[in-house]
Amino acid sequence: MNHQGTNSLIRVLIVDDSAFMRTALSRMVASDPDISVVGTASTGNEALQRIPSLDPDVITLDVQMPGLDGLETLHRIMAEFPRPVIMVSSVTLKDAETTFNALAAGAFDYVPKQLSSASLDILHLQADLIAKIRAAAESRNAHKPLIVSRKPPRAVAMPMREASLCSPAIVALGISTGGPKALQDILPILPADMPVPILVVQHMPTGFTAPFAKRLDSLCAVSVCEAVHGEAVLPGVVYIAPAGTHLTVERGSSRTVVCLSDKPEHQLHIPSVDIMMQSVASAFGSLAMGIIMTGMGSDGAQGMSAIHREGGLTVGQDEPSCTVYGMPRACAEMRILDRVVPLSQIPHEILHATHYRKASVS
Repeated sequence: MNHQGTNSLIRVLIVDDSAFMRTALSRMVASDPDISVVGTASTGNEALQRIPSLDPDVITLDVQMPGLDGLETLHRIMAEFPRPVIMVSSVTLKDAETTFNALAAGAFDYVPKQLSSASLDILHLQADLIAKIRAAAESRNAHKPLIVSRKPPRAVAMPMREASLCSPAIVALGISTGGPKALQDILPILPADMPVPILVVQHMPTGFTAPFAKRLDSLCAVSVCEAVHGEAVLPGVVYIAPAGTHLTVERGSSRTVVCLSDKPEHQLHIPSVDIMMQSVASAFGSLAMGIIMTGMGSDGAQGMSAIHREGGLTVGQDEPSCTVYGMPRACAEMRILDRVVPLSQIPHEILHATHYRKASVS
């Protein structure tokens, strides 16, 4: 429900220094009957001047602009007129890094500015942008952003079944909208000698996963890398599925290896959380742990269901701490979650389930 009433349009302000992009984005957004472009701005300063009178529900913001750039503009918006901001970013190393800084600073999400002349690309960007604007407007009405505390609140145990008594040998984690910031909040809490590997499918456009993995690796005690086909899966390592390929595992008698493939095709998301988790459930059975986190849609529901069916442990992020309560909601409604916990509790759940004991207490 929109905060101005049930029949009101979602009001959007588009900020981009390119006249072509302002027009293209305005047309895309205005194609949805529930969304209205209430204005555009060509600079960060112009945007800041227009926000009070236009009062947009959602702002799309170019990452690279002359003068006040996207990141500085975002900081000002969050300080003076807090509301959901979607960054519009080129897929360059510099823009990817800036985009992750923007997400850490409170941006709701981002879309890649991959506007080739191919109409299919434009249609895909249009659908993605509209879905994110809708989710952003909904999140603004649902709750205010939460500050993640390092002291975990009490978790909710789901009274459905006794979870597996086995200690998990691998963690499969699925996440989407709100994911970069959420992972940046929780992965640095994990210790270098974490006893299990973690496979992560984070929905991202091509070109973003390698710099994202590198960024996380610089912040974490655990090792974080973009997964490579054929490499061994080792404890204490977090493997990020590369954009544009599915990640599965093959478990042999002595080691487990990463498999990357563009098959199956025709998936809504590549990589798919479902494909990754179903593979982990099949290879590890009751020794698998599945974690479903913030994101739009329901990718991961079938995968979490497979892990649950095999007797593995399933954990879902709770609604108040999600940027978008879509993927965890789908699993909660299927009653396949053993535990529902706030974001800040997820590292504790992994370490508790794997019986992690710190070697020495300082």
